[in-house]
Amino acid sequence: MKKEKLADGRIRRLHDPIEDRLTPIYPLDLSKIRTIDDLVRAMGQTAYTARQIGDAADVLEAMARDKDCTVVLTLSGALTVGKMGLVICDLIDSGIVNVIVSTGALMAHGLVEATGRSHFRYNHHLDDNELFWAGYNRVYDSLEPELNLDHVEAVVDAVLEKWPDDEFVTSWRLNQRLGEFLRQQHGSERGILKSAYEKKVPVFIPAFTDSELGLDLALHNLARKKQGRPEPEFNSMADLEHFTQTLVKARRLGIFTVGGGVPRNWAQQFGVFIELRARRKLDDFELKRYQYGLRVCPEPVHWGGLSGSTYSEAVSWGKFVPEEEGGRFAEVLEDATVALPLIVGAVLQRIGYFGRAKAGEKARKSTRRTVAAASSR
Repeated sequence: MKKEKLADGRIRRLHDPIEDRLTPIYPLDLSKIRTIDDLVRAMGQTAYTARQIGDAADVLEAMARDKDCTVVLTLSGALTVGKMGLVICDLIDSGIVNVIVSTGALMAHGLVEATGRSHFRYNHHLDDNELFWAGYNRVYDSLEPELNLDHVEAVVDAVLEKWPDDEFVTSWRLNQRLGEFLRQQHGSERGILKSAYEKKVPVFIPAFTDSELGLDLALHNLARKKQGRPEPEFNSMADLEHFTQTLVKARRLGIFTVGGGVPRNWAQQFGVFIELRARRKLDDFELKRYQYGLRVCPEPVHWGGLSGSTYSEAVSWGKFVPEEEGGRFAEVLEDATVALPLIVGAVLQRIGYFGRAKAGEKARKSTRRTVAAASSR
């Protein structure tokens, strides 16, 4: 330690960062980068948002490797129109994510992809009014044709037509059956709900009527009413209870939030809900809070939106385990279409997912060839 006397007589003690065991940061050397994981690890040793992405990958890896941790993924924003659908599929197929809470719009646009249809680039020379009359719905710099949404409505109708008259509709049940439909009718396509069905991952939509899926159910019921047929009733409380019972069984909890809004808050209020049930002597639940938290959202806290709620603030609500008791958190202030592929891609490489996925696809192709050869004999 070096001492330095200032003009006013006060002593300044200049510390040695090595003696203080500070962590050094390093220049990003692109010549050494070979994989996504290489890049993200190197970013984690730099500064600013790059370091946030590196730290985020470490937290997600910890969740992925913790076999006692149930991971809740919350999704908002137009991620499927933004072509992040397969990244979400990988999170499900790899086993990292066990529960999903999402906006309905995101799942509806995902159905477009899962049934083999496309979104398109927006030509900025076109006027939005022209787009309306041409049947093109603009999502920032991309287009969702109205014909796509008509197709989604037809898929939802096909599933609802088989709904038992004595069974109410919940978002997770509807999504489960949509996933089953996709597997049966579009087996060659990848899709979020198809992956969720195959991996038994429940998908909840807490603001169900604020989406194409909610409107499709409303239209379906109006048609049934005109025909004098029973109308399936939507039960949002059953969604809440199924989500609660799913998380109560977990030994530890982690949450991976992309965006904010209703999905984030609905998922985070779990700890508050079971605490209140115990305090009101309605159940004998023990205190259970999220031990891991990772958020990717460009909204800073000072804007005042719900998406800006920090994990430290949520600790005061009893939603998260504080860091001094083992809580582990990371927040990335970045567009999800930039941060999500980097974070998820790095962690999938760390846990060896891509190798397993390739081996599985090779085995499936071999099986299909064997079946085809047998049937041709």
